[in-house]
Amino acid sequence: MEFPAWIVERVMARQGSLHPYPRFDAGCTAFVVVDLQNYYTQPGFMGECAPARATFGKVNQLAAALREAGGTVIWVQTCSDGADSFWSHHHAHMLTPERSARRLRELGRAHAGFEIAPGLDVQPEDPRVVKRCYSALVPGSSTLNEVLKARGIETVLIGGTVTNVCCESTARDAMMMNYATVMVEDALSAVTPEEHVHSLHNWMLFFGDVLGVEEVACRLAKAPALA
Repeated sequence: MEFPAWIVERVMARQGSLHPYPRFDAGCTAFVVVDLQNYYTQPGFMGECAPARATFGKVNQLAAALREAGGTVIWVQTCSDGADSFWSHHHAHMLTPERSARRLRELGRAHAGFEIAPGLDVQPEDPRVVKRCYSALVPGSSTLNEVLKARGIETVLIGGTVTNVCCESTARDAMMMNYATVMVEDALSAVTPEEHVHSLHNWMLFFGDVLGVEEVACRLAKAPALA
C-alpha cells in the first residue's frame, strides 16, 4: 500500500522508518481474523460487507504461510446473545428497534449468521474466540488476550472485516496492551474503499504498521522445530 507523502514524512519523523518490523518470529506471531462470519460477509444478512468476500483468498494465503512457519491463526466471531443487556446502550440508542432485533437474531450463536463463512480455510488446530462487542480485547469482551498470552504471542497481525470498526478497535487495544500490531491491508475490508483507506492511514500515523500479505510472508522467520 502506498501512502501520501505527508503520512510518510510524519511516520518517518516519529519512528525513523516507515515499516518498523524487518522480521516476525513466527512462533510468537498470531494472525487474528476478525468477524469473517456469514453475518458480515454474505448476501442477505444485515451486516453484509460485500468487499469482504474478495479478501478470502488473501486471508487463506497468510493463514497457510503462518501455520507453515509455526505461527498461530485465531478466528474471532461476534455473538449477540444477551447483547440487549450487556451492550444495552448500543442496542437502545445506536440502532433502530428493527435493526437491533435483527442483529440480535442474525448474530445469535444458534443462527447461520454466526458461523464462519464458507471458503475460509479454518483448521482444527486454529483457536476460535467469541467476542461480545467491537474490540475483542476490551475487558469482558472475549478471552483473546488469554489465548495470546498462553501461546507467548508478541506480534498480532489483524485481518477480517470491517477495517474501520471491529478490526481497528481490536488492533488499537492490542497495540495499547503492548503487542506489536500490524493491519494486513489486503486481508481487510470495509464497506467503502474510502473507509478502508482512511482507517489504515490513521492507523499508520499513530498506532502501528500496515503491510500486505506478501510483505508479511516474506518477513516471517520460521519457528524452531520442536524436539
